[in-house]
Amino acid sequence: MHEFTAHADHVYTWAQQNSAAASSPIVASWRRCMDKHQLTPEEKRAPLRLTEQEFRLAREQSEQLIRDANDELDKLFLTVGKAGCCLLLTCREGVALERRGASADDKEFNDLGLWTGSVWTEASIGTNGIGTALADERSVSIFRDQHFLSSNIKLSCTTAPIRDHRGQLAAALDISTCRDDVNEMTLSILAQAVRDAAMRIELNIFRSAFAGSRFLMVPSGTNSAAALLAVDRHDLVLGATRAARLALKLDDRRIAAGIPAADALQESRPADGEEALMDAERAALLRALTRTNGNVSQAAANLGMSRATLHRKMKRLNLH
Repeated sequence: MHEFTAHADHVYTWAQQNSAAASSPIVASWRRCMDKHQLTPEEKRAPLRLTEQEFRLAREQSEQLIRDANDELDKLFLTVGKAGCCLLLTCREGVALERRGASADDKEFNDLGLWTGSVWTEASIGTNGIGTALADERSVSIFRDQHFLSSNIKLSCTTAPIRDHRGQLAAALDISTCRDDVNEMTLSILAQAVRDAAMRIELNIFRSAFAGSRFLMVPSGTNSAAALLAVDRHDLVLGATRAARLALKLDDRRIAAGIPAADALQESRPADGEEALMDAERAALLRALTRTNGNVSQAAANLGMSRATLHRKMKRLNLH
């Protein structure tokens, strides 16, 4: 009990200071909990829980998200599950839609509210990995007494936001543990694991949204794996992940207006006009010839032209 009182006093003290340390993201969250959500750190409360009907509706609305995430949840749990960790996938409203946990830990996690149907926003349960990650739209690790509520100071969690095919906040992925031997170094390792899994889920979401498209990886430094363009058969950009949007300065308006992938990537290309048309025709003929292993007769048939016509075009375009 003394430990809980000391934590509450600590939260009040730091939330009222104006020093540089008191301007940290954690203290900013504590202030939101008190000023915006009218919570008190000594309050004992569990997260809000949806009714069965509300939870069923939430899952129906996130059906595609769950499909895109399930395999990654299973893989991540195989890595961290035996270490006494619980995984939660939430929607952007903080509702826990999917959970992975060892049965031996179920009671402890259920008592804390780390269960499907629980709402892990800051308004519901104070500063926590999921709620603060969703509020700040960034990856967050909350180590024990960094939680707002005294009743959560034995919990450590690390969360990564998940973005949809337009780069908008869509969900969150969290790893939580109550183990006493977890330190900040261990939590940083778990944080990297959860960020990597969240990135792979984002790519699954992106590929599902643009099924049947061609995908191009955008050179973007350390985040190239997450920077993808979805391109149609005419080389027009249909969509871009958040990392690609940031790297190429793309937004919904530019994508909707129509932009060739070559232009978005600032690739060298011939000037517009006759040279550009010849280059496009040359590329089409090369594709046709490649698909037939150089068989001119078959390529001509596939293109709907005579063999003589194809030979004339090949000569004109220096393809012989």
